Amino acid sequence: MRQEIITTSKEETIRFGQKLAARLSSGAVIALSGDLGAGKTTLTQGLLSGLGVAGPYTSPTFVIMKQYDISPEAHKGIRRAYHADAYRIGTQEMLSIGWEEWMEDPAGIVIAEWPERIADIIPESAISLSLQWLDETRRRIVIENGGGEM
Repeated sequence: MRQEIITTSKEETIRFGQKLAARLSSGAVIALSGDLGAGKTTLTQGLLSGLGVAGPYTSPTFVIMKQYDISPEAHKGIRRAYHADAYRIGTQEMLSIGWEEWMEDPAGIVIAEWPERIADIIPESAISLSLQWLDETRRRIVIENGGGEM
């Protein structure tokens, strides 16, 4: 499935992330690509909000990965969200900090920013979202569902 949408504000991008979160199931991998400032972290804020994670949410650019615990009332068995940012690292570094453990967590989902930097460990079933900066307020989001659980 391929879908394209245009959001016209930061708030609309967050709302889109919230709606997407409602469709996810445990085990999902969400791969977010796009240039700096394209809206990857904003979309992730919507995903985390939609999963019921209390904010604030910040990009893990310098810490590489953040784990968010989700209340037992969360939908579809999701209890943890792993938010990883591969901007500054490659596959070996990502593996060394726990990638395989996150992927094996039956109650987790993984949100990966800059997946092209770790492409060899992103599963084919990942839900890929490519974000493009159009202007100060508008973003193009192209969604390709690689067979991931939604």
